[in-house]
Amino acid sequence: MADTKEHFWDPVAGFGVTFRTMFKKVVTEQYPFEKKATAPRFHGRHQLNRWPDGLEKCIGCELCAWACPADAIYVEGADNTADERFSPGERYGRVYQINYLRCILCGLCIEACPTRALTMTNEYELADNNRADLIYEKNDLLAPLLPGMEQPPHPMRLGDDDGAYYRGLGASTRDTDEGEVPA
Repeated sequence: MADTKEHFWDPVAGFGVTFRTMFKKVVTEQYPFEKKATAPRFHGRHQLNRWPDGLEKCIGCELCAWACPADAIYVEGADNTADERFSPGERYGRVYQINYLRCILCGLCIEACPTRALTMTNEYELADNNRADLIYEKNDLLAPLLPGMEQPPHPMRLGDDDGAYYRGLGASTRDTDEGEVPA
C-alpha cells in the first residue's frame, strides 16, 4: 500500500504545483527599457556631497572606512592650505575609493559620517564587465557642480570663518559698541 502511494501519489502531488502555475497570467519585466521607481530610502550608489559654493563636505576623517563591515572604503586625508582649499575644514579627503565588489550597501558609512558628506542615491545599476571599473574613485562619487558652484580648490565663499560658513551666514560679525558690524 505504501509502495503504491509513493509511486503514484507523490509525483502527482509534485506536478500539482506545475499544473497550478501553468494557467496563470505570465508577468514579464521589461527591465532595461522600463525601470521601476525605487523606494525613497533605497540604499544605492554612494555620493560625496558638496557645500553650496562647491567645496567638498568630506573632511577626510575616515570614519566611514572604519564603520564599513566589508572594508570596501579607502580614505586618505590631507590638510587644506591657504592656496588650495577643497573643504571648509582643516582637512579634506585627498583619496576616496569605494570598492563595489566588496560593498554590501548596508549604509553604516552614511551613519558614521559627521558632516553628511556621504549619502546614498537611488541608482542601482552597478553591474559591469570589468572588475577595475567597480572601484569608484573620488571623481566618480562627487556630486556634480550645480549652477553657482565653483570647482575646488578655492577660498570659502559662504563666510569668513568656519562657524559662519557652516551656518550659511555669509560674512562673519563681531560685537562693537555700536552693535554688530561685519568683520
